[in-house]
Amino acid sequence: MNKDIVSTPQAPAAIGPYSQAVRTGLVVFTSGQIGLDPATGELVGQDFEAQVRQAFRNLDAVARAAGGSLAHAVKFTLFLTDLAKFGTVNQIMGEAVPKPYPARSTVGVASLPKGAQFEVEAVLVL
Repeated sequence: MNKDIVSTPQAPAAIGPYSQAVRTGLVVFTSGQIGLDPATGELVGQDFEAQVRQAFRNLDAVARAAGGSLAHAVKFTLFLTDLAKFGTVNQIMGEAVPKPYPARSTVGVASLPKGAQFEVEAVLVL
């Protein structure tokens, strides 16, 4: 199996021993993206909507570096520290991701890296 590592300065650098994404053939597995500003490596703030929008921008940058876009996503996994904000995520995802929408799972979690409130990862098929 051939594994190509995907990396872009348009998304935050990995904050651990992992890659932004791995491409094998036509399939891309992305690492989770939180609302970090790629330039500073810090959260864009404590505003939930701002974090969600930035996380999707970061994910799109990684998808583009892999040769695709969010339109190529076949599966998203969303992680929220507050499931009461599920509707907000649906609205923002509807703006960020074109139809037809991919499959998706949503998980409520106790905490995320750097105190983030939201994280998103994807599987893309190019």
